[in-house]
Amino acid sequence: MSKLQVLIVDDEWNMRNLLRIYLMKEGFRIQEASTGLEALSMIKKHEFDIILLDVMMPDMDGWQVCKVVRETLTVPILMLTARTETKDKIHGLGMGADDYLTKPFEPEELLARIYSLIRRSTITQVSQPQQWVMEFPQLSILPDAREVRIQDLAVDFTQKEFDLLVVLAQSSQRAFTREELVERLWGHDYEGEIRVVDTHIKNIREKLQKAGMSYNPIQTVWGVGYKFHVSQELE
Repeated sequence: MSKLQVLIVDDEWNMRNLLRIYLMKEGFRIQEASTGLEALSMIKKHEFDIILLDVMMPDMDGWQVCKVVRETLTVPILMLTARTETKDKIHGLGMGADDYLTKPFEPEELLARIYSLIRRSTITQVSQPQQWVMEFPQLSILPDAREVRIQDLAVDFTQKEFDLLVVLAQSSQRAFTREELVERLWGHDYEGEIRVVDTHIKNIREKLQKAGMSYNPIQTVWGVGYKFHVSQELE
């Protein structure tokens, strides 16, 4: 069995060294980058099972790196930072990060988060239904290919944005609470802010509108959460 590939991105040598010690004991294969630009160069050349990404770095911060990675890849990203403000966590998750761990942390928690993200990523890749297309006015969703098409043109979504859109579209007219959506997408052990759902919904709506959709298929259900709805006039 091949070793899991981890990319550690942090400008502090001491932190990279500490993470390397933790992860090598678990049998991971480690590569390191000390800047955001170095990380992006390595990501182009190698495939990783997970990226551990520091937020505060001198050339590109972790949020910028995450945004660039999400333009092409769905690899799990765990952001590491000393910043504890909720708005910072929501910002990072909104950029496409999968989880957020505040420094300092215990090795056991770090490993639990890593294994959880890798497990979810693997399940997502292998559990999609075969050749199934969901068709709506101006919108086609292809779960097997993980594609979204607006008027036959492909539109890029992050992994979590895509999964969220599929969950809502599969149960058209059903209202989901934020808690239900977080549990489906991040799992029972997620301990972050449930408002991250709002950030992803906002991003989805903006991408659909920018791509030329004439209506908003994701409606806010006040006091509850969100539902997928297409007006009968458009159907």
